[in-house]
Amino acid sequence: MIETFIISMLIIAIAVALLSVKVIILKNGRFSSQHVKDNPKLRKQKIHCVVEQDREARGSKKHI
Repeated sequence: MIETFIISMLIIAIAVALLSVKVIILKNGRFSSQHVKDNPKLRKQKIHCVVEQDREARGSKKHI
């Protein structure tokens, strides 16, 4: 039981380390934004997030 716990914690630690390589190595490293509105290729194709699409469909300017 304890061996399984140690192995799982090791796997989680390795995964966290690999996910944060960019943040650790670069001087001003940050995680990229995962929002649709922050992706330039999606904006170029005029793809919006679901909240914006709903707002456009309803014709309302209010933010949810």
